[in-house]
Amino acid sequence: MAIKPGLGRKTSNKNPPILSHEFVIQNHADIISCVAMVFVVGLMNESTASFASAFISLHHNVSGEEASREQPYGKPYTYVAGIKDYCAIFFYTLTCIIMHAIIQEFVLDKISKKLHLSKFKLARFNESGQLVAFYLLSFIWGTHVALREGYLGQVALLWEGYPAHPMSFLHKFYFIIQLSYYLHMLPELYFQKVRSKEEQQPKIIHSISGFTLIVLAYTLSFQRLALVLLTLHYFSELLAHIFQLIGVFDRDERLARVGIVNNVCFVLVRFATSVIGVLTLYYGICVSGGSYNLRAVIALIGLIAVQGYLVFSFITEQLRAKREAKREAKLLAAQTKKAKAPNKDKSKRKKESDLPEADQVSSSPAKQKLK
Repeated sequence: MAIKPGLGRKTSNKNPPILSHEFVIQNHADIISCVAMVFVVGLMNESTASFASAFISLHHNVSGEEASREQPYGKPYTYVAGIKDYCAIFFYTLTCIIMHAIIQEFVLDKISKKLHLSKFKLARFNESGQLVAFYLLSFIWGTHVALREGYLGQVALLWEGYPAHPMSFLHKFYFIIQLSYYLHMLPELYFQKVRSKEEQQPKIIHSISGFTLIVLAYTLSFQRLALVLLTLHYFSELLAHIFQLIGVFDRDERLARVGIVNNVCFVLVRFATSVIGVLTLYYGICVSGGSYNLRAVIALIGLIAVQGYLVFSFITEQLRAKREAKREAKLLAAQTKKAKAPNKDKSKRKKESDLPEADQVSSSPAKQKLK
């Protein structure tokens, strides 16, 4: 019996051999969905419920009570970071792969088929489309948690009581999803058939650096500061990839000129990130004293280094774009000049052909010498 192609891959007339690379790539969303369902079904059985809940539920709660007669609404649970979180990260990494395939097949592929994009623009469209969905969700989620916990109204909450910063359910689940998303980028290189080193290298760096920075902030109890800074960062990245999508859709590149908004937003976000980082890590934790001064100083140095790298990359990219724009303008001017030269010769010959024969002979200096 022929196997029907599932989510996240292109259909083909030939069915690849079972367990071959092409088979796994074409059916990776269905295979991973079956693996995830094993954990979900495990919750329904008492003998395996404790094992399955380690991958699906959140653990390491330090406070909270369930609803009872004395407290009908109970008390909200708060959580801290722990070793069992990596089990949840594994399960939700599978979920991110499945969601990636759903967005790719049911949204991006349907749009790209109507646009008839080139190979380069199609790759850029797929990448920006996936990141726009992630950044938009993360920005809305982070803003909601920051407003709900009061981090934006009372900035002192970012450092007061450090390192005793328990997280609410949405706050901790936010970090689990963040870590899972950056981790799922690595297997996606295989599923999306990204083979060239030029394409693999920036994506691998993006995945590993994002996962490392977030896991350090998560385990070192900088979750409140990381939530605010990530929300700001995702707003800047969201605008950047929206303008990149505009560049794909807008063939005349008229709307792309509005990209100055993205540049201004990038600079403001980098400035705000540095100010909040210095205010929290230096004035909030170091100056107030305590046994965590060294940790805060190292975190501040790392934060400033990351911001410096982002600014350097931004300036380099802007200079490269200007050089390419000048080069394209010169090529266009040279092509226009070459196109006008034959037209001038044709018009000159046409004028000479319109003259009387005697004028044409007299206008030729070579023929005058012969006479």
